[in-house]
Amino acid sequence: MVKDLRPLGNPGSDQFRVDAYPFYLLNRTASRYNALIEPMLRPLGVDIPTWRVLMVLGEEEPRPIAQVARAAVINISTMMRIVERMTKAELITSSPSRDDGRVTQLCLTPKGRDKLAAARQATAPIYQKIVRGFSAADFHRLLDLINRLHDNLD
Repeated sequence: MVKDLRPLGNPGSDQFRVDAYPFYLLNRTASRYNALIEPMLRPLGVDIPTWRVLMVLGEEEPRPIAQVARAAVINISTMMRIVERMTKAELITSSPSRDDGRVTQLCLTPKGRDKLAAARQATAPIYQKIVRGFSAADFHRLLDLINRLHDNLD
């Protein structure tokens, strides 16, 4: 029988322990990952927020700024500054949507695609290292559990 650790992760419980709090553990993991990849991205002239935007646009483009911000987990006011910086660096272009002129769409430039390819290559060894030892089933279960936590926030 598996011990129920949920009360230990409940911040309202007298039994609360930070090491059983899933959101602390997720944040700790994401922070550690960012600390590992940041030195690999820096020589490419890419910071973490820029990397996120490149990755999101690399999946699908054009995309509205608000959609990119949501997918990249960046608040919209910060996103506007990132867009300005990435546009000046010629990594992305922005233009009004053909369907709705109030919506600004973002696209990668050829230089942006090159930066994305270089960033993916630079970060791939870290990814391979951190998933080492996970079976396909383990990895699938991990993604499922994280997505269930996310969905339960709605």
